[in-house]
Amino acid sequence: MCLHNPSRANGGKAKLEIVRKLAVVVLVLAAGGKAATPTFYRDIVPILQLHCQGCHRPGEIAPMALETFNQVRPYAAAIREQTRLRKMPPWFADPRCGHFANDPSLSQQQIETLAAWAEAHAPAGDPRDAPPPVHWTQGWNIASPDEVFRLPKPISIPAEGDVPYTWIIIPGRFKQDRWVRMCEIRPGNRTAVHHAVLYIRRPDSPWLRGAPVGVPFTADDMKNQKVRSDAMWTTSDILLVYAPGSSPDRWPEGFAKYIPAGSDLVLQMHYTTHGKATEDQTSIGLVFAKEAPRKRVLTLQLTNDKFLIPPGDPDHRVEVHGSLPNDALLLSFFPHMHLRGKTFEYNVIEPGKPPRTILRVPHYDFFWQLSYRLQEPLALKAGTILQAVATFDNSRNNPHNPDPDSAVSWGDQTWAEMMVGFFDVAVDPAVTKEEFFLRQGRRQ
Repeated sequence: MCLHNPSRANGGKAKLEIVRKLAVVVLVLAAGGKAATPTFYRDIVPILQLHCQGCHRPGEIAPMALETFNQVRPYAAAIREQTRLRKMPPWFADPRCGHFANDPSLSQQQIETLAAWAEAHAPAGDPRDAPPPVHWTQGWNIASPDEVFRLPKPISIPAEGDVPYTWIIIPGRFKQDRWVRMCEIRPGNRTAVHHAVLYIRRPDSPWLRGAPVGVPFTADDMKNQKVRSDAMWTTSDILLVYAPGSSPDRWPEGFAKYIPAGSDLVLQMHYTTHGKATEDQTSIGLVFAKEAPRKRVLTLQLTNDKFLIPPGDPDHRVEVHGSLPNDALLLSFFPHMHLRGKTFEYNVIEPGKPPRTILRVPHYDFFWQLSYRLQEPLALKAGTILQAVATFDNSRNNPHNPDPDSAVSWGDQTWAEMMVGFFDVAVDPAVTKEEFFLRQGRRQ
C-alpha cells in the first residue's frame, strides 16, 4: 500500500515560484487547427530552467550546459530521446508511492513539446519571448553561504588501489549557537569522491579527541586504539551526507539543524581511484537561519551490516526496521547501497494499520544516489515502525557487478556492499538527538 501526497517541483521556494510561472508551456493553435511549432525561446527555455539547468550549467555535475540556444541546439535529438525514455531528469521514485518536493520529472506535455521542437529542427524563435534567466548562486546550489569551510590543502588520491576513509577535523568558527537551514558539500573532484559525510562534533564530545586537527588522516594512521575505533562509528549528529546525484539540504522556513557554539565539523571522505593520480579539495557551504526554528531536523539511519549475499543471487533481500522512540515529523529519505544495489523502499508500520510504502525505488542507481523529500511532512507517533527493504543483484546480468562469483558482505569499499536507509525527522528544537532516543516515560 502506497502513500499519496500533492507534489511540487525541485528548487528554492522563491526561485521556483518565479520559474514555475514561466514554465507553463502553451502551444498556440495555428490556422487549420494544427499546433504551432515550439520554439526555443518561448517553449523550451522555461522547461530547461525548471528541470535541467540546476545540473546543466557551468561548474555543475552535468557534462554540458543547457542555458543558451547555441548550447542546447546540438543536443536537441538527444534531449528528445532521453526525456522520452524518462532517463532525464534522473528520478527513480515509483510515482504510485508518494510525491516529493524535489521531483524534477517532466510532464507528458513537456516531453512532447521537447520532441516536437527537435523534430522541427530546433527553431530558435524570437529571443524576446524568453523568460528572464535564472540567477543561480555562483559556485553553489544553495543561497550564497554565510560560512564557507574548505579543506586546508588538496588531498592526494593515488592512481590505483583502495583508499581508506579519510577524516578531516575542521576547527569550528562558531562563537555562538547556529541553526543551519541550508548546507552543501561541494567536492573539488567529483569523479574521485564516492561519498562524504559531515558530522557535528560538540565541544563536550570525546569523539576523535587525540586525532590531528586540520590535517587529513585515516584510522590506520592512528596509534591510539580508541581513536582508531572511533573513526569507524559515532553517534554525533550528521549535518549532511553527499553522494553522486544527491541534493544539498534546503530546509523550509522554520526547520533547521543545530550546531552548538564551540563545535567542530568532522568530514569523512571516501575516495575511489580511476587509473590516474589526482587530488581533491572539497568545500562546505552553510546558510544560517535568521531566527530560531520551530523544528529541529535530525538525520537518522536504518542500517543492516550483517547480511551475506550469495554468489550469483539476482534478487537478494535485506531488511532492517526500528521503532520511533518519540513523536516526529518524517521529512525525507536517502537510500545508500553500492554497485549491486537493485531496489530500495521505506515502509511505515503503525499499530492496527496495514503497512504503507512511502518511498519505492524500483531501479536503484549507484551513480545517481538521489534524496527524496516528502511534499508534506508525515506526522508519526512514538512506537511507529519504520522499515527499510533493499534487494541486491549479485548476478552476471548486473553490468556493474565487480565479482558475481563471490559472496558479498558489508564493507567500506565499492566492491563490497552497504545497506543504509538514511532519513530525516523534525522534532522540538529543544530536543537533542540523545533525548529523542529516550523512550517516552524515561525522560526526567
